[in-house]
Amino acid sequence: MSRHVILWRHGQTAWNLERRVQGQTDTKLDDTGREQARAAAARLASLKPERILSSDLRRARDTAEELATLTGVSVETDERLREMNFGAREGLTWKESWETFPDLMQGMLDGSDPRFPGAETHAEAGARLAEALTEALDGLTDGGTLVLVAHGAVLRVGTATFLGFPESTWRSFAGLSNCSWIALEQIAPQHDSRWRLTEWNAGTLPEPVMSDDE
Repeated sequence: MSRHVILWRHGQTAWNLERRVQGQTDTKLDDTGREQARAAAARLASLKPERILSSDLRRARDTAEELATLTGVSVETDERLREMNFGAREGLTWKESWETFPDLMQGMLDGSDPRFPGAETHAEAGARLAEALTEALDGLTDGGTLVLVAHGAVLRVGTATFLGFPESTWRSFAGLSNCSWIALEQIAPQHDSRWRLTEWNAGTLPEPVMSDDE
């Protein structure tokens, strides 16, 4: 039987609206974010997750709790699922980041993954999320679904790391909207350990693929 993973981004915060870098700053959901979490949880509950794993930052944990309320599955937290540590960029808007760190910002867009003052790199953030996900999958049963609740940047690079995509390709993957998710599927765990990407930045439930390209 197939196993499934849903990697779910938290709902909206006031800093999201201001386009202010949050990183590991412990911001909270705003009213819209709470509504987004409730609406998405109602969809995801139909997948009957057997485990819900979340970042311990409040905006992710509160998003995860909406799903826990509907499913009766307790939320487990893991610090490795926290958002990327953006160091000196945290609290700055995108415009302010360019004004303060123009060379580093350009290097980030060029794909060199520079280290901002006090920050970790995208590769380091991706590695810790991939590690946490790999460990969580050890106990996932055949036919089971794991929901992992975290943050936009760490989910993007962590999923790419887990799936083995070269770092040079990571910028080809768009960011995740608030309360959207990534879906992964392992079709035949007893025969094939590989995981496949089936949905990216999704807000509707995955549907069976009826195609010659299985």
